[in-house]
Amino acid sequence: MIDIKFLRENPDAVKENIKKKFQDEKLPLVDEVIELDIRSRKAQQEADALRADRNRISKQIGALMGQKKFEEAEAAKAQVKEFSDRLAALEEQEAELAEKVKKIMMTIPNIIDPSVPVGKDDSENVELERFGEPFVPDFEVPYHTDIMERLNGIDLDSARKVAGNGFYYLMGDIARLHSAVTAYARDFMIDKGFTYCIPPFMIRSGVVTGVMSFAEMDAMMYKIEGEDLYLIGTSEHSMIGKFIDTMLEESSLPQTLTSYSPCFRKEKGAHGLEERGVYRIHQFEKQEMIVISRPEESMDWFNKMWSYTVELFRSMDVPVRTIECCSGDLADLKVKSIDVEAWSPRQKKYFEVGSCSNLGDAQARRLGIRVKGEKGKYFAHTLNNTVAAPPRMLIALLENNLNEDGSIRIPEPLRKYMGGKDIIK
Repeated sequence: MIDIKFLRENPDAVKENIKKKFQDEKLPLVDEVIELDIRSRKAQQEADALRADRNRISKQIGALMGQKKFEEAEAAKAQVKEFSDRLAALEEQEAELAEKVKKIMMTIPNIIDPSVPVGKDDSENVELERFGEPFVPDFEVPYHTDIMERLNGIDLDSARKVAGNGFYYLMGDIARLHSAVTAYARDFMIDKGFTYCIPPFMIRSGVVTGVMSFAEMDAMMYKIEGEDLYLIGTSEHSMIGKFIDTMLEESSLPQTLTSYSPCFRKEKGAHGLEERGVYRIHQFEKQEMIVISRPEESMDWFNKMWSYTVELFRSMDVPVRTIECCSGDLADLKVKSIDVEAWSPRQKKYFEVGSCSNLGDAQARRLGIRVKGEKGKYFAHTLNNTVAAPPRMLIALLENNLNEDGSIRIPEPLRKYMGGKDIIK
């Protein structure tokens, strides 16, 4: 959510940003919110004047009574009553207008960083850099679930009976490899100086609307029936929510946290072959990182964060590339976003395994995450990034470490989490 003062003073810049996001249907909202804001401030000014007059006259009543000017005192009481009635109406109007302004402001997209390429959708995202040499073996690489099934590592049929499509049982060494990836990602981030955290796996609606747009909420979140609780789609939601309505000391920044959690997502719509198996599912586990920083430091942290994901994958010899998300592919709260994609020898192309986002002060403004510094109070900047989401990382690991006989080489950093084992066969 952008600053209402910024919108008030820079309506053309906000409209231009909406155009860059290819959301022209939202252009009228800028003028609408300006008109509502004018009415709201006018009501507030009248209310403030009435309060001052009411307080001034109220103080006179006692004096008038003491002077036995009873008629004047009663007239003053009547005037105070009149002011109070008008104030009640104005306060109701203020609240109504403020709610309308807030509702609209939460649908107007955040101002994107000037460096973001303008494009309509993900087909216009821009490749930035490649790390590692993509390799295609001279033997056929099976589909990832076929690799797992040959190693007795996955049971999709039982999962469908128990929970439906989009779920799985991981078994044996494949399940162990999954846990090894999570443990390694956790320790990798702790070594980078991040504090490890296991957060709540459910959050209230006030946190949900603070960390994402309404469109994302509808597409992703599972609601607990009869309660004001949602299953998290990613741990960044409850991790950012940890700081709701807080006043942080500037000296305590940056706050750097890495978290483990299961994640739950609706994943609406039909998906092609490449998004079946364990690629796009309703439940998975993930190691995440978040940073709460000063505004002037957020872009430095943004670049550090995505580079950590690249470093993690390269430590396991998985080739990756970074992709800059164009304006039309950015969620409404994001200022800038870079995806990390891993190489798939089977598909002979890259696929997304992580996403790093700088949200500026949008989430902090919604959640009330403020900082007290030498120059006053201000809203913090929030950032998040995927360290590792093992289901997709498993695909990358299996395909890039597959031997011709169907066995899997275990990358060196994972072996200590696998009891010293260096191969799965």
